[in-house]
Amino acid sequence: MRKITLLFLLLANSIIAQKTVKVTEQLVKVKPNSTQEWLFGFASGDEIQFSFIEENNKNIAEFSVTEFPEVVKFQEIDFKKVKKERLKVQHTQVYKFQVKNTSNEELKLSVFISRNPSTKETQNFNTAVKWVTEQDTVWNSVTKDVVVGYDTLLVQKTRKVAYYEKKYEEMALDKTQRVNAKTTFDSSTSSVFFSLPKNEISENETKKVVAWAYWVGVGKESNEYWQQNRKMIVGAVQGATTIFSSPLGGIAAGAVTNMVLPSIGEDVEYFLVNEENKKLFLEEKPIKAFDLGKGIAAYKRFTENNLLQGKYFIMLKNDNYVQPIDVNVKVSAIVEHKKYKNETYMDKQITPKYAKKIVSEPTISTRKFPAIFDYKRK
Repeated sequence: MRKITLLFLLLANSIIAQKTVKVTEQLVKVKPNSTQEWLFGFASGDEIQFSFIEENNKNIAEFSVTEFPEVVKFQEIDFKKVKKERLKVQHTQVYKFQVKNTSNEELKLSVFISRNPSTKETQNFNTAVKWVTEQDTVWNSVTKDVVVGYDTLLVQKTRKVAYYEKKYEEMALDKTQRVNAKTTFDSSTSSVFFSLPKNEISENETKKVVAWAYWVGVGKESNEYWQQNRKMIVGAVQGATTIFSSPLGGIAAGAVTNMVLPSIGEDVEYFLVNEENKKLFLEEKPIKAFDLGKGIAAYKRFTENNLLQGKYFIMLKNDNYVQPIDVNVKVSAIVEHKKYKNETYMDKQITPKYAKKIVSEPTISTRKFPAIFDYKRK
């Protein structure tokens, strides 16, 4: 009785193990001059059964079954069908089924793939495949030059140092210009021009404009306010270290940020331009001005490097039909004066010392491959 029971259990396990599990069944169209692939995972001990049949009896150029990565297990060339072929799986791995169509016609394939598990444990094996990206590190021994110390050397050198430095105000323009009324026979526009102090640069001495400002004021009212500003600003900052002598110099130097301006009186339109835009202004064409406005009095400071040299024009325009106006224009520049001398100094030069040494360096490679669904890196 015991022998009969044991025989029954063995037969039952055998029946379960031999039960066929369908992996895929599909009808596939393979385009002309193309390749079609199927990837599935199989468990160790599985028996793979597969059929690839061309429904219209056309030739298939090539069919192969490859165990990943490149172990060809089955191959057929120039055929119409592969039917119920079998392969034994030696160890769990991904298998690639590949069809190549080298003709100019589309193929219509009937595809059937199944597996016969060898044990009960692999009956429900997941044949799905996932793509895995892994990085591998390989350590290589290489000989390199390695820093083992440093040599220090003191070298005598010469450099230019400033022993004298002073900033001062230089008046570039102080002029009163009459601008006629609009009803006169003469033009109701006028202009004044000025050139900023020219930079002087030599080996041991430099004079450079570092900032400048201009003032435009109309008539007696603006002159009165100019004098008020002089008393308040210049009088408050008098001393040996003062680098300016006028309210406009204070604005140019950045020591003064505001001046008092009149609110009653005749006004003027003004435009600060270069020579090219002066011509356009006189031709009543559109211009690009560095500054412009309209008022009884106004001022502006400039420190941009591209505006610290050259010749400029202040265009004036009177919109009063009856009354001509007298416009006072002032320009002050701040000049930086430096004198240099040669100075010797010791420069510390540090030079690394090298020696040959065997070191280990990592080489990291990235690979992407198909793996069974339950794959885990060891």
